[in-house]
Amino acid sequence: MAAYSMSWFNFGGMRMAKKNRLTQVAEKIGTTIGRADRQARKVAKARSIAKQELEDISKQVEALKRQLQKTTKRLKLALR
Repeated sequence: MAAYSMSWFNFGGMRMAKKNRLTQVAEKIGTTIGRADRQARKVAKARSIAKQELEDISKQVEALKRQLQKTTKRLKLALR
């Protein structure tokens, strides 16, 4: 008997090629790229949310500054 591997197998009446090493590596690369892309999208979304929250906090700080200035002005006038 000769030692060889079949490169074709019967699948549902159709002859199909087995996955070779190159195809398996290509699938792994595609999977890895897909995972990296999903992670990048999650990071971008988190960045966007954090940026919006920072803008909201900045607006609140500015409002508190104005309120403090008004209160300080009123207190100085009352102490005269």
